[in-house]
Amino acid sequence: MKKQLKVVVTGGPGGGKTTALDLFRRELCDQLAIVPEAATVLFSGGITRSSNEPVLKNVQKAIFSLQQNLEDIQKNKYPNRLLVCDRGTLDGLAYWPGTEENFFQEVNSNFENEIVRYDAVIFFESAAASGHDISSNNPVRNETSKQAAELDQKLQDIWSRHPHYYFVGSSESFVRKIMFGIMTIENVINRHNKENGN
Repeated sequence: MKKQLKVVVTGGPGGGKTTALDLFRRELCDQLAIVPEAATVLFSGGITRSSNEPVLKNVQKAIFSLQQNLEDIQKNKYPNRLLVCDRGTLDGLAYWPGTEENFFQEVNSNFENEIVRYDAVIFFESAAASGHDISSNNPVRNETSKQAAELDQKLQDIWSRHPHYYFVGSSESFVRKIMFGIMTIENVINRHNKENGN
């Protein structure tokens, strides 16, 4: 059976990731299925943010599990489409209040298992990294520009360990970011087809 391709679109708050995903959906239509962001699903459903460490850990464990299940739902619902994930299971590591080792103990996994879930990573750098405004109409986002830049760096450190990591800098125009993202998805599909002799 042909392996289903799975790509993560991630990055710090204010990187244009959500807008990019909307445009990917329109551009590639019936070729892909979007896996929604687990944190947004959770926070939109009535869970409120907290700075309490035990609560933070519970929230990240719930997001991790929900992310896996959302990926499985879309995988089974659209077996012949490319899965494009709005963030991945490793994003929680940037928000975790403890060590990396502690994170993987708590979610009962390891870095290697999670990184191989995805065939490629497209990282949209936060506008905050280059000192730009990141205000948005997303009601579940509450990071300051400083926090967004710090999160962006943490996320870069995590995801750049993927062998197929594509970085889209914040200095790029937004149109170029989107074009690069679509080109990257097409390259991933072409590489996959080549490796599988299609």
